Amino acid sequence: MASYRDRIRNFCIIAHIDHGKSTLADRLLELTGTLSERELQEQVLDTMELERERGITIKSHAIRMTYRARDGETYILNLIDTPGHVDFTYEVSRALKACEGAILVVDASQGIEAQTISNLYLALGHDLEILPVLNKVDLPNARPDEVAQSIEELIGEPAEDILRISAKTGEGVPELLERIVQRIPPPQGAPEDPLRALVFDSVFDPYRGAVVYVRVFDGTLKQGERIRFMSNGREYVAEEVGILRLERQPVEMLRAGEVGYVIGSIKDIRSARVGDTITQARRPAAEPIPGFRQVKPMVFSGVFPTNPDQYEDLRASLEKLQLNDASLTFTPETSAALGFGFRIGFLGLLHMEIVQERLEREFGLDIITTVPNVEYQVVLRSGEIITVDNPSEMPDAGKIAEIREPYVRADIITPTEYIGPLMQLCQDRRGIYRNQIYLDRTRVNLQYELPLAEIIFDFYDKLKSVSRGYASFDYEMLDYRPSDLVRLDILINGEPVDALSTIVHRSKAYEVGRKLTQKLRKLIPRQLFDVAIQAAIGSRVIARETIKALRKDVTAKCYGGDVTRKRKLLERQKEGKKRMKQVGRVEVPQEAFLAVLSVGD
Repeated sequence: MASYRDRIRNFCIIAHIDHGKSTLADRLLELTGTLSERELQEQVLDTMELERERGITIKSHAIRMTYRARDGETYILNLIDTPGHVDFTYEVSRALKACEGAILVVDASQGIEAQTISNLYLALGHDLEILPVLNKVDLPNARPDEVAQSIEELIGEPAEDILRISAKTGEGVPELLERIVQRIPPPQGAPEDPLRALVFDSVFDPYRGAVVYVRVFDGTLKQGERIRFMSNGREYVAEEVGILRLERQPVEMLRAGEVGYVIGSIKDIRSARVGDTITQARRPAAEPIPGFRQVKPMVFSGVFPTNPDQYEDLRASLEKLQLNDASLTFTPETSAALGFGFRIGFLGLLHMEIVQERLEREFGLDIITTVPNVEYQVVLRSGEIITVDNPSEMPDAGKIAEIREPYVRADIITPTEYIGPLMQLCQDRRGIYRNQIYLDRTRVNLQYELPLAEIIFDFYDKLKSVSRGYASFDYEMLDYRPSDLVRLDILINGEPVDALSTIVHRSKAYEVGRKLTQKLRKLIPRQLFDVAIQAAIGSRVIARETIKALRKDVTAKCYGGDVTRKRKLLERQKEGKKRMKQVGRVEVPQEAFLAVLSVGD
């Protein structure tokens, strides 16, 4: 007789954006009878409107299914749906840690993408059983044999054994359920040991506090007992434990190998960090589950309300977003040009885009975002090392010994005909060539080391346009390296505009300064006096443009008479212009702050 734990299968689905991960999850829920006809809708696990619109998973989800296999046994299948984007790599790694197997979904018409390989290596690193699956085989442009061959070369699974399915029509999905039961191993763990449960996600419920999603590795998690988070030592009473179907379903306890949730009046989601280990307060475990780390923001940007009266609304909105997203960090910031706002730290550009869109959609805010920056390490001559994420905080050049910037390892998977233009793009972005691996006859993986600052603006857009949309891109953090970087300031009539400052490589400073001043000359409206726009490094001006004064014809009302009457009016205008220039302030329109983003165009 098989034990209860032998009938549990914990698995996740690894796939690139738009390869059919959420559709496959829908079919599995349908075939196992977890969903009724009435509850059925597309992308049922993607609960955010944004996730449905973009076809991406932003927040990881978990759901429990029961499946009666052909051998007559009833199995418990825990599907832990993971976000697929590079910005959420740490969350993906923790979700993978909670599983014993992973379904690798590859689109039969598009083939393997960079992101798939990245998450596949993560899964192999956690020693998961990989089940490769070819999806969308019903499409007329599908290339199942070719793509199956490239999967065989990548992970060694024989091409003829790779399952071919259509998540949309349900073809091949029953066979996939059988393979999950047969090939994915049951969870290990010691039920009699002290409790060790991995936190792989948490969401905030306004009535109950943080709802923590856990996978129990050892021991049992019982309702009513006192639990402790091992990273911060905080203790709570487990008021409710349960399993995750479409709704939360309370149970008396979660045993080793099970996936579920725990609620314990945790008022702050930051107390329940992803990757932490929960143990019992009275009989704590000796060691936490390895791999926990604090999630650090990689990209920083200033966010300001266009209407200063909305400052408090913006603060309240950010606090609400933070309740469901512990990786979001923000501190108040003041800009001479934009007034009061916040400096926000994001995991990456997609994370930044999602937060901006949610602020505008869900909270109805009108915001201006300054140029995104990465975090630099500045070594001062005194030997002190400080971190700078805002160009206006950069110390004077005389105090700096060196500046270090973050580098990433980039994987670019592309059809072979675009290798040249893509290598040129990476060279232009100060990339260091590392390797070139052919995945099959027509596709190649280019490996480069690139400064993070060079890829956060428009690198992805350029990559897509150079490769006509065929190349895919993924990256992971490497380290900080010394670089010849300078702060480029923009002065309007001699006054520096802090929101337009940016940190650039010295070799590109002149080009960026010239393009920026030219752009601003077109965007800033003409005044009744000349306006000087200058780009400067320290006290040295490297580029200048002048907006010519509007000519007001003050002599229009002079009908005839002596020429001295006209001259008198012109002299008076000249005096007025001089006085205006001394006290005149130039209003910088919102579009000017976005000009920095498109300076490479």
